[in-house]
Amino acid sequence: MNALAPRSICQPPPPEAFRLRDADWHAESIRQTLLHWDGRTDLWVFGYGSLIWRPEFDFLESRQARVHGYHRALCLWSRINRGTPEQPGLVFGLDLGGACTGRAFRIAARQAPDILPALWRREMASAAYIPRWLRCHTDGGPVSGLVFTMNRQDSGYAHGLSIPQIVAAVRQGHGRYGACTDYVLQTAQALTEAGIPDRRLQAIVRALQSPESFRP
Repeated sequence: MNALAPRSICQPPPPEAFRLRDADWHAESIRQTLLHWDGRTDLWVFGYGSLIWRPEFDFLESRQARVHGYHRALCLWSRINRGTPEQPGLVFGLDLGGACTGRAFRIAARQAPDILPALWRREMASAAYIPRWLRCHTDGGPVSGLVFTMNRQDSGYAHGLSIPQIVAAVRQGHGRYGACTDYVLQTAQALTEAGIPDRRLQAIVRALQSPESFRP
């Protein structure tokens, strides 16, 4: 199948459409993202998926936060972290529309040069996300947070999937960070424990856990 040929929105891209980014690309992406940073002010990072329960970086504080204009969705074919190019899973992205509640983490300015490259390797293995600075509303007041939003032009963008199709993709995915099913269930559990409602995610979890979902 030609990587440029039209495909159904419900089908993952062919393996050849997947492209990893290297350290030089990451360094330039970080530089562009931090163009207006003074190098002294602490940075905020907004987590809406696995960053909520596995941030993997040191932070000074964490607050529940809400961003507007984007919503949490399993809208990215995962071809390394929770799947493979041949058998992708699905991971969360922030897609356009609505609002999303997650957690904002404050990173000490002095630690940012060490933390951001590792964060880019995790979140920006490909160019599937667009790093943006968005207004995050917290109980302690609004902060400007670094948010990884969905790149709708990326070949990994998955949209128009029904819950059965999402469940099937989640069940098949297994990558360098483990099973996609575990990723989805752990995220749902973390949101529940934090008192953050997500009705569509709960519907997906019920489908994942239903005996009906095991039927061919």
